[in-house]
Amino acid sequence: MIYKFRVILDAEEDIFRDIAIDENDTLEDLHNSIVNSFDFDGMEMAAFYTCDDKWNQDEEIPLFDTGDNPGEGLTMADYLLSSTFDKENTKMIYVYDFFNMWTFFVELAAIEEAEAGVSYPDLLFSHGIMPVTAPDKEFASEKDDFGNEFEDDYDEEDFDMFEGDDSFEDYGFEDNWN
Repeated sequence: MIYKFRVILDAEEDIFRDIAIDENDTLEDLHNSIVNSFDFDGMEMAAFYTCDDKWNQDEEIPLFDTGDNPGEGLTMADYLLSSTFDKENTKMIYVYDFFNMWTFFVELAAIEEAEAGVSYPDLLFSHGIMPVTAPDKEFASEKDDFGNEFEDDYDEEDFDMFEGDDSFEDYGFEDNWN
């Protein structure tokens, strides 16, 4: 069977590629197809990330083994597309070049029979021109209330009660700065 993916750059503009690839290929093969279809040089690190239906990132699948003990970690080459994607698991996040953070949404769009005379992987459709630099990333947590944990009902005027109280200067901290 042939897996047809839409790979979308995480950017304001619509920039995507449709790629057809054999189900027996690996995530590394899909990585190479993405690199070629977006005209990257392929010299940077990359990783796929499993995610849920709302694109919340989960497990990392790196291009190379980055674990503490070589040979113990699984890489893209260890994951067949047929065992990674199915009708329920259609999405992954792909990041190329961790310095620039080119981020893509990879979604399985169809599973079809191979067409006679077509060699795979195959770039089916290309839309949009890649920007010169990667779009800026906004890193936000699910819960954006971290700062609220430290909020209280005090403002600057409430600290006036400490004016004239010299007891705070008596800890000897000044001696450490000389």
